[in-house]
Amino acid sequence: VQLQASGGGSMQAGDSLKLSCSVSGIGAYTVGWFRQAPGKGRKRVAVIDETGALSDYQDFAEGRFTISRDNSKNTVYLQMNSLKPEDTAIYYCGLARSWRYSKVQEKYVDWGQGTQVTVSS
Repeated sequence: VQLQASGGGSMQAGDSLKLSCSVSGIGAYTVGWFRQAPGKGRKRVAVIDETGALSDYQDFAEGRFTISRDNSKNTVYLQMNSLKPEDTAIYYCGLARSWRYSKVQEKYVDWGQGTQVTVSS
């Protein structure tokens, strides 16, 4: 399985941005978006199950970010609204074998290369 994250950029606070994660053979996988800020560890942002029926967000993403997927395009999206400077990070998408493991970073089996999001105040 290969993942390709894209859509990052340099934004202003309050802007919106939509990230894409293109995945080969996506149909059977739970997908998560994670982020890693400079000098910090990688943290989960949002996850979505293989059908799109289930999703979960970290507190900082709840209400501002939306994860979705289009299995016909083998793509998972992360719509980010009302961006803040603290959202600055490299954003990664990863695959977990099932929803059961969606909140356990160590259970993710494949990762994309990451896309940089920079938000200025």
